[in-house]
Amino acid sequence: MNAVFRHELSSWRTNVVAYVFVAFLLLFGGIYTMVLCLRGGYANYEYVFYNMTFVYIITVPILTMRVISEERRQKTDQLLYSLPISMTKVALGKYFAMLVVLAIPVAILCVYPLVLRAFGNVYLPEAFSTALAFFLLGATLLAIGMFISSVTESQPAAAGLSFVVMLLLYFLTSLAEYIPTSAGASMVAYMITWLVLCLIIWAMTKNLFISAVLFIVGEVALLICANLFMSSFYNSFPTILAAISPFDRFYTFVTGVFDLTGIVYYITVIALFLYLSIQSLEKRRWS
Repeated sequence: MNAVFRHELSSWRTNVVAYVFVAFLLLFGGIYTMVLCLRGGYANYEYVFYNMTFVYIITVPILTMRVISEERRQKTDQLLYSLPISMTKVALGKYFAMLVVLAIPVAILCVYPLVLRAFGNVYLPEAFSTALAFFLLGATLLAIGMFISSVTESQPAAAGLSFVVMLLLYFLTSLAEYIPTSAGASMVAYMITWLVLCLIIWAMTKNLFISAVLFIVGEVALLICANLFMSSFYNSFPTILAAISPFDRFYTFVTGVFDLTGIVYYITVIALFLYLSIQSLEKRRWS
């Protein structure tokens, strides 16, 4: 894993994409620091991170689009598959290298509250806890983008799909407000969601039988639950959508609450998508 990590980190040092990623975060961090803290007089530096979350929608797809799809396009992934290391170490090495690229601008932005503290009443614990949540939010989106990059050979396709996913996650809570709160609407939404998940499983595994069995079992289970606990479905789907939004989890930290469940949520999502990326690499390796 160390060899993959060092190789990836070396490639990022000579790749303009990494510099664009860092520059974008620092640029908007500086702009919002000036507008909110210097000109606006706000002592809450967490508002800077709050206004910067949209930058991830643009920068994360650019950073993750090449991490695996470029290897597949150039056929250099065959070298990775021939290495005497597991795909877990390959995926972790690539992911940790991206985390270093993310940590650089976040660490620099953490210096700003210290400077402002010398001239105002900035509450550092709240600012740094929000910075940690901002980093974990970025790490979560990087894991999602890495998985998307692992399932396609085209960088533009990986970037475009990642952008759409990031945009949906950003507006997930707002979209949930347009879903009817009735139990029937939630039931239909669950069934459609399960269908989409089964289609994704089929696209990844190319195993129609397993996908069909999962679809039938899931739909039957939903129908049984609907007949037994129909009242529990009231407003459940919009609530779940709001709960799984990584951006919505971040906004809790901005309000001054150090949400341990949010930390666990981010770590869980990161682990899930890293696992999916590893499985995608393994599938490619043995095919």
